[in-house]
Amino acid sequence: MAEIVLETERLVLRPWKNEDRAPFAAMNADPEVMRYFLSTLGSSESDALVDRIRDHFVSRGFGLFALERKSDGAFLGFTGLSRGPDNTPVAEETEIGWRLARKFWRQGLAYEAASACIDWAWRSTDLSRIVSFTSGENEPSRCLMQKLGLTRRPELDFDSPSIPSDNPLCRQVVYAIERADARGQAERG
Repeated sequence: MAEIVLETERLVLRPWKNEDRAPFAAMNADPEVMRYFLSTLGSSESDALVDRIRDHFVSRGFGLFALERKSDGAFLGFTGLSRGPDNTPVAEETEIGWRLARKFWRQGLAYEAASACIDWAWRSTDLSRIVSFTSGENEPSRCLMQKLGLTRRPELDFDSPSIPSDNPLCRQVVYAIERADARGQAERG
């Protein structure tokens, strides 16, 4: 299978390299980056996540791309598509997700990268819908989901099986975009 590489004006979305592991681990150890997750990740947990991401590309043909800035090759984080978590209403769905190092926030990079992934998915797969979810408290991600054209789908909301039920991060809110909705947006310009 050929490796997928996507490019935007400022970004390269590419397969993971071993040299991505150190900056990825540093990003995952940042409490502000991981604010809406149960905890930060140590180096071994971060490396295990890279391995799972690589395996997802092999098993599904797509995944979470390493995100690189074109101008200098800096590793920014990830953006891409993955399978929804088991034992949730979105378990069989494809999710668009992102995580960027803090110094790359508020520059429109997550939107640019996620838009490229969604466009690629409509061109290259037969997916009928793409979802995204986050803690109900994660207003920045929720705003990005809306900007990407996803709409709130409260009937798909769920309690994360990996977060204790008494934790305020447990409740996950779901947004989705249907292929037909995306076509209609593109036609409207």
